[in-house]
Parts: sequence; C-alpha cells; structure tokens
Amino acid sequence: MVVRSCRVTIQDLDGVAHTVEVTAETLCETVAQGLAALRHSDWVNGFQQDTVKVSVADVRVEHQVKLADFTQWLEKPGAKSPREMIQRQRLRSILGMPTP
Repeated sequence: MVVRSCRVTIQDLDGVAHTVEVTAETLCETVAQGLAALRHSDWVNGFQQDTVKVSVADVRVEHQVKLADFTQWLEKPGAKSPREMIQRQRLRSILGMPTP
C-alpha cells in the first residue's frame, strides 16, 4: 500500500477545530493516528463532533468518518481477511486499546 500524507481535523468541546498531519496507508489508520496525536495535545479539550475530517495530500481528497462507525468497525469481532484483523489490532494499539 502507498503511504500518504494526510490532515486530520476535529472540533473540540470549546468549538475549536484542531488539525494534525500524519502519514498512513489507509483511511482508518489515518483516523487512529490523528485521534491519538490530538488526544495527547494540551490544546485539545475533548472532542465535540462525531465526525473526523481527513484530507489526503497527494491529490487532496477529504473524507468524513463518523466516530461511531469507526469505533464499531474497530471493535467488530472477526474479520474479512487476516490483513483486516492485523490492521484492526495495529489501530487498537495506536489508540492504546487492548488487543484480543
């Protein structure tokens, strides 16, 4: 897979939009890395929105991912393939979640 430079933006509880740049191979990995980076920032006061905006740098493409959908996918038992199972474990690790 191709590693891309991406911007992840989410609004905090004070209504301030925060953006972080990450490099990732997939949309879900981008969301995980962005959330992990923003959670560690002293400037971010929790998350207000239920949507994360992702902007890809090569050919700038933006995606909005509902956090509930992302979390549901991350916690879904089983996988379509071993690759998907490994990806979920990796993303759970990035977010500091226990891995099965």
